[in-house]
Amino acid sequence: MGNGYAGKVLLVNLTNNSWTDLALDEQDLKKYIGGSCLAAKLYLDRYNLDADPLSEENPLMIMTGPMVGSGFPGTSRFSICAKAPQTGIWGESACGGTFGPELKRAGYDGIVFEGKSSSPVYLSLIDSQIQLLDASHLWGKDIYEATDLLKSDNKSLKVLTIGPAGENLVKISAIGNDKGHFSGRTGLGAVMGSKRLKAIVVKGSGKPAKADEERYKAAFKTAVAEVKDSALAEGLHMMGSDANMDLGMVTGDVPIKNWTVGQDFDLSYNLSGPTLSEKYLTKAHACSNCPVACKRVVKVDDGPFKTEEGPGPEYETCGTFGTMMMNPDLGAVIKANELCNKYGMDTISCGSAIALAMELFEKGTLSKDDVDGLDLSWGNMEAVMSLIKKMAYREGFGDILADGAVKAAQKIGGDSIDCVVHVKGLEAPMHDPRGFHGMGLAYMMSNRGACHLQHAVLATEQGMASWPQLFDMKDDYEGTTSVDKAALVYNSENYGILGNSLAICHYLVDILKPETILEAFNAITGFNLSTGELLESGMRDWTLKRGFNNLLGITAKDDKLPKRLLIALEEGGAAGSVPDVKLLLSEYYAIRGLDEKGFPRPEKLTELGLIELKNRLYH
Repeated sequence: MGNGYAGKVLLVNLTNNSWTDLALDEQDLKKYIGGSCLAAKLYLDRYNLDADPLSEENPLMIMTGPMVGSGFPGTSRFSICAKAPQTGIWGESACGGTFGPELKRAGYDGIVFEGKSSSPVYLSLIDSQIQLLDASHLWGKDIYEATDLLKSDNKSLKVLTIGPAGENLVKISAIGNDKGHFSGRTGLGAVMGSKRLKAIVVKGSGKPAKADEERYKAAFKTAVAEVKDSALAEGLHMMGSDANMDLGMVTGDVPIKNWTVGQDFDLSYNLSGPTLSEKYLTKAHACSNCPVACKRVVKVDDGPFKTEEGPGPEYETCGTFGTMMMNPDLGAVIKANELCNKYGMDTISCGSAIALAMELFEKGTLSKDDVDGLDLSWGNMEAVMSLIKKMAYREGFGDILADGAVKAAQKIGGDSIDCVVHVKGLEAPMHDPRGFHGMGLAYMMSNRGACHLQHAVLATEQGMASWPQLFDMKDDYEGTTSVDKAALVYNSENYGILGNSLAICHYLVDILKPETILEAFNAITGFNLSTGELLESGMRDWTLKRGFNNLLGITAKDDKLPKRLLIALEEGGAAGSVPDVKLLLSEYYAIRGLDEKGFPRPEKLTELGLIELKNRLYH
């Protein structure tokens, strides 16, 4: 193995049951680093952008980064990429857990699946031994069942698999990694299902080399000390990502009742990180090589939503199945999370679609007859549990919701679409940009649609992280103003998006000093990139994916916030506040180097070395 890289990707052709190695060019690695950025480069070089997302022409790409497998804190990540079924544009979803480091130990930086199998199969990659095996006994099993069956003879195997939602081509379906970690956004489980690929199992015994072991050890020691000194790391360990619930309710960050209510402290108390820890937590859990251990393992001992010990909900899930539905019962959120995990569905999109249905039910747009006799009153979680299953199996009204809130609103008709909060077809995560205007701009410009993880805007705008050594930053940002936010978003994108190419957890990007991450990266790879060169890689990453989307028809007209987010709330931390979209976009376009159509200007593409992309955009 090379320094930080295996130097190759496994190309698997499911149509003809064959595979080969694709060697990676070192200059491409220096330029695109890895993860989803390298995946976008490979897609543009090798595949047809016009392909239907569920056709055999759309590749499914699983990519690690150079720091994965090194043991450095937070470097368990990998990205799954394809043209997205849910949105029809660039799709990616990052995941932690254990699969990424194991894939690197097995000798590969990534796997790309092409074509489509004639029957269900799974890929087995055990060091140099590669097999495509029959998965007919796994097809129809949920993610927990399939994972247990695949690990029955060898508990050390690392498993990626889909559940019934992916098999049924549900366009909000997720891919599960060993039950507790999920690639949920943009519906990539449906790409896997369309290829009749049930699972991937990996086991490796190799060890990625480092360019300078002693230099790495010093950077590792510094990183561990920074984690120990971090209040953010301590809060995440104690309360998980749901630590955001209480503070978010004060600042106007938490969406309530499908984004129509500004404040409800009873809800936040019942759904908060401390309540989760006090009532349901059995232990904390960590992804591979992470000292933070923010994952929750929970159990609901009794009641209608009893669950066995298993992976607990993130903040996003406590929002979609809690505040968005006016549901104060955290036990019900845990059960909904378990069902989404088993069936394999993104909790943000699933919960958002159901919250939409609840609002339309209250308004009378939907009747009981329309929703299979269910009572979709706010907070009726027994009906929600039924609907989650219906969505996964495309049964009855569940089929209307199975492709997400946008497509559901289009099918239902009327003014239903005005009740959906999305950008470019992807439902927004549980952060209200009326409370933090920079997030509104980040939603508009994120390349997979509304997203809180393609940048570091959330951490910087809310004061959880600051990098004055990288950028000209204020000591404190007011959330409910659009002034000075374009530069903040631009810089936070260029730095934050590096988490996806380096494949390091975004929490660790927020916690660790940039110089510590860069020192570790250079010690591992030997590239010795400067801070400026690394940030340029972030600019290239964003611009490459923007160009991908431009080639698919995305223009300036798509960079917008939905109607609901431009209606001010009457109470709470964001009362009376809406983002100034015109100001944000005009300043951002100028800084980012976009023309009036929303295309990267030719000179910007030349500056970033994206000559082939320039030729395609301006042929």
